[in-house]
Amino acid sequence: MEAQGKSSEDDDRGERGLLHSWRGYSYSVVPERLLLPRPVLQVALGAQHGVLLVEGGQVYTFGELPWKQTQASQPTKPTLENALSGQRVIAVAAGSFHSGAVTEDGSVHMWGDNVAGQCGLSGLSCVPNPTPVALLEPGGAQSVPVLELACGEKHSLALSAQREVWAWGSGCQLGLNAAAFPVWKPQKVEQLAGRWVLQVACGASHSLALVRCVGPDGIQRPPVDKCNQCNQLLYTMTDKEDHVIISDGHYCPMGVEAKEDPPPTQTLKASPSEPTLPSHSSCTSTPAAPTPDPTPDPEDSQKAGTTTAASDSDPPPSPKAAATTSSAKSSPYPGEKEVKEYLRKLSDASQTEAKMANSGLHALQTPSSGRGQSALNSLVASCASAVGERVASTYEALSLKRMMNFYLPSSRLEALAGGADGGAERVRREESVQAKKSSSTGDIHEEEAEGLRRRLSLPGLLSQGRYAVHLLSSTYGPLLSPRLLRKVGRSRTRAFALTPMGGGVPEDQDVFPTLQTEVWSWGHGEHGELGHGDNLDRLQPLCIKSLNKKEVIRVSAGAHHSIALTAQSQVYSWGSNLSGQLGHMDTPSTVPRLAKLSEGIRVWDASAGERHTLLLADGDCIQPIIYYSGQQVKEAGGEEEEQEEVEEEEDERPGGYTQQPVLLPFCMNLGFVSSVVAGGRRCVALSDRNVMGFISSLHELASAERKFYCKLCDIKSQVLRPLLELESLSSALGPAATELLQTLAGRFSLLSHLTGQHAASLTANLRRGRDVSSLAMLEHASIFLDVYNDYCSTVGNFFVMGGFHALTKLPLDIFGKSPELLQRLSECSEENTATSDLLVALFYLPTQHLHEYDRLLLKLATCFEVSSGDYQKLQDSCSKFEALTLQLKRKRKEAEYTFHFWKSFPGKMTDSLRKPHRRLIYESSNKSLTVQNAGRFSVNWFILFNDSLVHAQGVAPCKNLFSTHHIFALATLWVEPTPEDDSGLHGLKVVTPEETLTLLASSSAEKTKWLRAINQAVDQALSGAGQDAGGLASKSDPPISRTASYTFYKDGRLKDATYEGRWLAGKPHGRGILKWPDGRIYTGSFKSGLEDGFGEFACPNKALKKDDLYQGYWKEGKMHGLGTYRYASGEVYDGSFQDGMRQGHGMLRSGKHNTSSPSVFIGQWIQDKKTGYGVFDDITKGEKYMGMWQDHQRQGTGVVVTQFGLYYEGAFKDNKMMGTGILLSEDDTTYEGEFSDDWTLSGKGVLTMPNGDYLEGSFSGEWGSGLKVTGSYFKPNLFDAEKDRNRAVKLGRLSVRAEEKWQAVFEECWSQLGCQAPGQGEHLKAWENIAVALTSRKQQIQDSPEILSRSRSKTLEGLEVIPQHEGPITIERYHSIRLYLLKACDTPLHPLGWLVETLVAVYRMTYVGVGANRRLLPQAVNEIKSYLCRIFQIVRFLFTDLPEEGGLIPEPSENLPDENQDTSADTRTESPKPGRVVSSSALLLPVLLPRLYPPLFTLYALEKEKEDDMYWECVLRLNKQPDLALLAFLGVQQKFWPVSIPNSLPAPGEKQPVITSTKDACFALAVETLQQISTTFTPSDKLQVIQLTFEEITQEVQSLLKQDFLWSMDDLFPVFLYVVLRARIRNLGSEVSLIEDLMDPCVQHGEHGIMFTTLKACYYQIQHEKIT
Repeated sequence: MEAQGKSSEDDDRGERGLLHSWRGYSYSVVPERLLLPRPVLQVALGAQHGVLLVEGGQVYTFGELPWKQTQASQPTKPTLENALSGQRVIAVAAGSFHSGAVTEDGSVHMWGDNVAGQCGLSGLSCVPNPTPVALLEPGGAQSVPVLELACGEKHSLALSAQREVWAWGSGCQLGLNAAAFPVWKPQKVEQLAGRWVLQVACGASHSLALVRCVGPDGIQRPPVDKCNQCNQLLYTMTDKEDHVIISDGHYCPMGVEAKEDPPPTQTLKASPSEPTLPSHSSCTSTPAAPTPDPTPDPEDSQKAGTTTAASDSDPPPSPKAAATTSSAKSSPYPGEKEVKEYLRKLSDASQTEAKMANSGLHALQTPSSGRGQSALNSLVASCASAVGERVASTYEALSLKRMMNFYLPSSRLEALAGGADGGAERVRREESVQAKKSSSTGDIHEEEAEGLRRRLSLPGLLSQGRYAVHLLSSTYGPLLSPRLLRKVGRSRTRAFALTPMGGGVPEDQDVFPTLQTEVWSWGHGEHGELGHGDNLDRLQPLCIKSLNKKEVIRVSAGAHHSIALTAQSQVYSWGSNLSGQLGHMDTPSTVPRLAKLSEGIRVWDASAGERHTLLLADGDCIQPIIYYSGQQVKEAGGEEEEQEEVEEEEDERPGGYTQQPVLLPFCMNLGFVSSVVAGGRRCVALSDRNVMGFISSLHELASAERKFYCKLCDIKSQVLRPLLELESLSSALGPAATELLQTLAGRFSLLSHLTGQHAASLTANLRRGRDVSSLAMLEHASIFLDVYNDYCSTVGNFFVMGGFHALTKLPLDIFGKSPELLQRLSECSEENTATSDLLVALFYLPTQHLHEYDRLLLKLATCFEVSSGDYQKLQDSCSKFEALTLQLKRKRKEAEYTFHFWKSFPGKMTDSLRKPHRRLIYESSNKSLTVQNAGRFSVNWFILFNDSLVHAQGVAPCKNLFSTHHIFALATLWVEPTPEDDSGLHGLKVVTPEETLTLLASSSAEKTKWLRAINQAVDQALSGAGQDAGGLASKSDPPISRTASYTFYKDGRLKDATYEGRWLAGKPHGRGILKWPDGRIYTGSFKSGLEDGFGEFACPNKALKKDDLYQGYWKEGKMHGLGTYRYASGEVYDGSFQDGMRQGHGMLRSGKHNTSSPSVFIGQWIQDKKTGYGVFDDITKGEKYMGMWQDHQRQGTGVVVTQFGLYYEGAFKDNKMMGTGILLSEDDTTYEGEFSDDWTLSGKGVLTMPNGDYLEGSFSGEWGSGLKVTGSYFKPNLFDAEKDRNRAVKLGRLSVRAEEKWQAVFEECWSQLGCQAPGQGEHLKAWENIAVALTSRKQQIQDSPEILSRSRSKTLEGLEVIPQHEGPITIERYHSIRLYLLKACDTPLHPLGWLVETLVAVYRMTYVGVGANRRLLPQAVNEIKSYLCRIFQIVRFLFTDLPEEGGLIPEPSENLPDENQDTSADTRTESPKPGRVVSSSALLLPVLLPRLYPPLFTLYALEKEKEDDMYWECVLRLNKQPDLALLAFLGVQQKFWPVSIPNSLPAPGEKQPVITSTKDACFALAVETLQQISTTFTPSDKLQVIQLTFEEITQEVQSLLKQDFLWSMDDLFPVFLYVVLRARIRNLGSEVSLIEDLMDPCVQHGEHGIMFTTLKACYYQIQHEKIT
């Protein structure tokens, strides 16, 4: 098969880039080989010379080089251009008599003839050596980098890195608005600015550009809206009686197309609408239909602009105008002012009518991505609302007929004539239309219609995505009235575009070359080389409409003709055909036509010379073949020119040129040709030797891809399109199958498009690189795999649903009269194959191409060393394609098996089960599987699909055998073999969420088969169908734990509920979401099918139309543990639950502060009711109750305080104060006795006045509103002062005892540690529970990290380590326990932390607000003490060896070896420091008190208010005295008076005597230290401050006396008193009381105790101090 290249010179050194040159096409021609030191990369040919670029970036020139002054007249051999040495050239170009080169950095060098300025250097008629030319933006200093050059006879073009075209030289072929020629300085071609230009080419006097269609990602620049030359608006609006015409048909008076930038939208209709001579009958409204897509679909019309027919009222243009401008011109408005005025008038018209059109236009406008709005865009946008109705009516009036013609099948075949694939039909059509036209002027009527057709194209609005599948309704719907839509309703679905949808293939320039291109031309057109159907010159680039959608990938320009090469390997040519250079003999040649080549010749490189064209094509073998068309060059040297001149004058003599392209017989001797170049009279081919088969493999790969793309295009145009256009399609197939077919068509187009892009990419690689690294299919294999996989799935889905069989019933020739086409396309060799089978084979054909990829990549890989990276890459891709091939084969088999199954079991049941994606795996019609204990007459049938197991049941004699069936989804199906027992039953146990079946297999083999089939199907259903390429080989059982969705159907709690989440063996287990139809939703953890763990539950409250929300813990399907329940009514409960009810400690908040009854209850709940101790804050009444509850009612002892200072304690019954109680008012009036209702006295009692007088007797009435009293009045202080003291009421006797409060909180903490009751349980288990609690709650918080600060998470990490909690307690371990407790209480995730947090919450709840009542101080202090006691009990439970309250921890001894004796000796001898006393306050107060300090200290301040006021008054008075006076007054001995301020003191001021006026200078450090007492919390910290103060005083005195000194109390007290006065501590009484109440008992009699007593004495002394 591989034809090895036989070159005439076998002695050559190089294997790549061999250069062969020849002229003409006669059999005697033998190519001449030009020898060069390195492989040639690129060749460019001028009229008489050539430029060569070789590897390494060096440039050689050969031929006649008259600009080289030194040179003789005869042609030279290739000579190195030394001026370019040191530069790496990447591209070269040659004009007729000048040359250019582009270097690596993008700079341009030109040399040669410069008479017309074509070298871009002013002042020189010729440039002998390559000289740099700069492309500069106006006002810019930076040169624009260039990618490639093209040179003509008198002009040059450059393509910049920004994909813009620059031009210089002379003539209209520059495309510049130049006032005079030559243009010496390169200038940008503004008409193409904003477009992405892919390639430029220059003829002798014309230019071509290949431009990417403007798509969604097209680069846009702000458009122009006025003509540069005549300064008139490019877009105009003409008002007719019943409609408005918006026209873009502006022409300059000089007859030259006006310059116009694309409007910033995604339309392809962004070119000036030059009237193209249509190449098909005039009933269509678009330019020539694309090959191979002969259906003009809505996308076509949209790209071309929406079109209308001429209205009768339009005046015809004068013949002269028509001849020059080729268009009917609508009258332009001169300025924007009139337009605005006109719009204003319009908008006054009925605006209500406009709504429909308005919304439609806006819907269309949204995807537009323009940066700046053009005048037209703003005009149309503002117009839309006012003109909407008119636009719609215009469409209706003008376009209905045309659109009906366009979309209805009757006229469709006519309309599509231009699209036949390169056949004679198309050529005949074109001739028939073209015959009517002269080649210079168009037929006036034709052109008038064409001009009007363009009128109503709203270019700024009809934007379109590159891939979308457009339906007529979506494109035109907004612009048509509903009435019109109803009329066109039936044909609407027919306009199905075969363009790739959904953007599945990245159109990224870096991955694949684009196929969506346009060809633009400009310059001289006398030979028709511009392709616009006339012989006019064009000053501006203009799009050749007939090449739109032809997928042109390369253009080339000869002297007076042009050629375009398409992705489908076809060649279009136009222009001068005097020498047959167009490859066809059709006339006129002013429009692109297909070159005549035999069937199966696929051209992939083409080049045009002066009067000839070279084509490089795929032949029958892998080696490329070369075709030549054009002038025959005579061998004779001198007479050649004369001969030609004569030939030109005469009518062409036959034999002097080709009628159509001829094969060059010697091309097989050249090796593997990679590109051909034609220029002047010369032809050049670059070829490679086939080393190790590498080159031939690359050629084979590219050739195979081109062939495959052509095949796909044939299928698309000859089968898919006719199918989709059939009127009877949806009725024959039904809506579901029609939709599947349309999806299939879309996927097919996507695959086809990808193939076309890939073919273009491979072709480009052959032309330039010829290496493996640039193969896109290696880098982007995933794109191919995904597209093929999707395509194969859609074919399978259509097949399974019987789509291909239904298609054969359609009235199409290919299915009936002429199935040869199908046979040929599907490559089916068998005779008499059924049409449906042919269709199946046809649509599965693309999947066979994967095998081709696999084979060719493997072939390429064999050319490399096994260890090389390229080999590895190729091998990897190869195995990917191989795996996919196998997988798709398996998919096809499954689809076939399933299809035959549905065919053989028709019926209602199977119809309901038949789904496109469903594939049959196995079924039990052979009685291989039955249900255990089935009835005698019952029949069971099991069908295993890829997504479900179906169990059908019925009774034997019944006619309709299977009466019921049930579908078990595979994702929630578990199967396991039952153990084989003696009975010999081969059983399988199938578990589903609501049923468990035991199935019996007929044999052990069947059992194994079913078990494996089900397991595998489940595994694939879970992993995503067909994902594992291993197929039936994978034996692993599916995971027992999995994620799936399921809807329950059986009666019960979960009926109709849908669960989505984790499962374990048939039961929800793990995280999931459960939704009921009535709106209830649970999200959270499950265990064995029930809610268990943390979860959220929402339950709609229909009456209030809001949800009840619960967030918290669950157990066995019920709320259990801590949680928060937000009721729809606004109440919020935060606390413990048990069995779905509120139980334990919790807080209920009702109402907001501004609602009718805001209140807060915090306390114990039992079975959803307030029962036990609790605090109720009634915010409305301003009362707070602290006491016992039962069944939501106050019952038992309790305390009530009000905001007015009333205090009650006593008994409650039935929610009322009933029984004995004590009532105190703010002024100390006290009642002690019987009550019958809230604040209502009833019965015996004693009323005591603040002064001690009291009433004793019987009382009735409400407190504060007049009491009735029957009794005696006493005034005891008249008689007995002693009795007064006994009368003071003892508070707290009738309130709840401190240790009975908040028992539920402590019980909750004990239960978190795993204990049934306080102190009963395993302490090791408790530690485990702590670790579990920390980990689970931390996990839960990590899901919402905003809760957890960084410091918190650090603390957590420290706590996860369980500390050493056994063994004897030493001081060191005692400290580590203290630190552990500090950390544990710092995070609510730890049970102790939760306990402390809850206690702080309840404490604040009790004693803040109304609870800040001084009578509550003793209770508040006792409550803290009870907390300490109860928490200490928990700590001792955790650290079992911790001594009890007051126990000793021995100090560590100095002498380590005999530690034990030492310790005991220490304890005996050193009495002052016997060791550390363990106390709850020392361990726990540092944790608790800082959090409880504010409410507690407030109570102290209220209680000590009077005493503190007296003390403070005295402090202020005495502090007015200077130091000396105060020291003297307090009786401080003179020896302690500092005479001057010592050095050591950092106090302000220099050494100076203490004079009478000095204040705050003495003992300043001690004073400062004592002031810190207010900044500490715990008594021990406060005592520490007092001790430091004493030490500071001592230090100062010692420095005064310069000797050691022992205080006596008489000396010390006055000095300390001075310091206390100067410290000015505001609430010293409160501080003293707090220390006294909460001081560690073990400290009271030590040193700290004495110091504290001194402070206390100072406080009392200051209160009673009299200044004498």
